[in-house]
Amino acid sequence: MIINPELSIVVCVLNEEESIDLFLNAVIPFIEKSVNSYEIVFVNDGSTDRTLELIQARVADPTSHIKLVNLSRNFGKDTALTAGLDYAKGQAVIPMDVDLQDPPELIPEMVKKWREGADSVIAVRKDRSDDGLVKRKTATAFYKVIGRMSKVDMPQNAGDYRLIDRKVVDVLQKMPEKSRFMKGLFAFPGFSKDYVYYSRPARVAGTTKWNYWKLWNFALDGIFSFSTAPLRIWTYAGIGVGLASLTYLAFIIVKTLILGVDVPGYASLITLILFFSSLNLIGIGVLGEYIGRIFEEVKNRPLYIIEGYYGDDDINSETNDTERRKNERRSSQAA
Repeated sequence: MIINPELSIVVCVLNEEESIDLFLNAVIPFIEKSVNSYEIVFVNDGSTDRTLELIQARVADPTSHIKLVNLSRNFGKDTALTAGLDYAKGQAVIPMDVDLQDPPELIPEMVKKWREGADSVIAVRKDRSDDGLVKRKTATAFYKVIGRMSKVDMPQNAGDYRLIDRKVVDVLQKMPEKSRFMKGLFAFPGFSKDYVYYSRPARVAGTTKWNYWKLWNFALDGIFSFSTAPLRIWTYAGIGVGLASLTYLAFIIVKTLILGVDVPGYASLITLILFFSSLNLIGIGVLGEYIGRIFEEVKNRPLYIIEGYYGDDDINSETNDTERRKNERRSSQAA
């Protein structure tokens, strides 16, 4: 077993039994052409199909360079990716999707740019023509909004597919926040960057685990994790509404002095009440988003729980000790 391989590939999987062999057959030739030593770290994020079984069969081959981190349940892709980065030992690390929408033919170019001195080599989509109109428009709007709100420079149309140097990984491991927006976390350390460009192909197998509701919550995580602008916006909104109210109050006073008392309008009164009530509720909602994240952080629960680790003798010995203790406990309970 190579202790510190030159390159680690981190792959998070959830019910991807159809893609495992296709992915490995496609990616390994490009890895072997790029580096002398490597490892492929799969993170099983609570799969319920044969994904775990198929990867374990691959790990059993001592020449496969494959490791497996098996999480105890589904923790979400960004948390699973964090687990993969924690267990990756390579001098450089590349997170990839198992569906081959991250083209493996970019690996040699990314490694080349890394060897030339780039600490991060980011894969950027040249176009999004394969996405639907709604997704293209919402993605463009999201990148514009977060680009203006956040102090961290996040490249547009870039996902998790990138090469990052070990020193970048070391910085990422010092950021234990529970709301994991990895695109922002990848950008936060800074260091030198370079780019490669590609057109994203279709999935080779399986179905996407993302829908518009998940993408919406993903966007909210990005905004609230990397910007306090929503809070500041409501401060300005409150000042603006207050000034408008004072102006309207002055108008009513002057109008009453000149024209006398007018009969109050029911419709205008209800409209103003509903308007200000909605502002209050939206403001409370924004505060709730931040307070909810504070609540998650202060509990200090672990980001993820490992049920088993396969492919590394040192860690396997610890895992085997844990399994032995569990079996002894079960035996004593049965007795």
